[in-house]
Amino acid sequence: QVQLVESGGGSVQAGGSLRLSCVVSGDTVRGYYLAWFRQAPGKEREGVAAISTSGALRNYADSVKGRFTISRDNAKNTLFLQMNSLKPEDTAMYYCAARRSGSWPPSWTDFGYWGQGTQVTVSS
Repeated sequence: QVQLVESGGGSVQAGGSLRLSCVVSGDTVRGYYLAWFRQAPGKEREGVAAISTSGALRNYADSVKGRFTISRDNAKNTLFLQMNSLKPEDTAMYYCAARRSGSWPPSWTDFGYWGQGTQVTVSS
């Protein structure tokens, strides 16, 4: 019973940076794992990064490891994705997602609450 709204997408050159934000409402953030997904045209939806309720535990897709950082501010009910060293292949619609906490790490398929998406376009 949560709603998620992403923001921060845009168009950048390869090597640049963007920070995505996702405001979560409708329930307390404390009890939820949060994550970022992305989907490019012609490709299936891909889990990008996930974060535990406290923010102490994080999982990343191999394709973004070392470049992206997921974080959360529970006091502000907000999830972030800092994206550095962006590549054209990072171009996609990015979605934030939530699921109730459980065992770590969560399966990507366990996330059932979704935002509307924010577009990220990386040119070279």
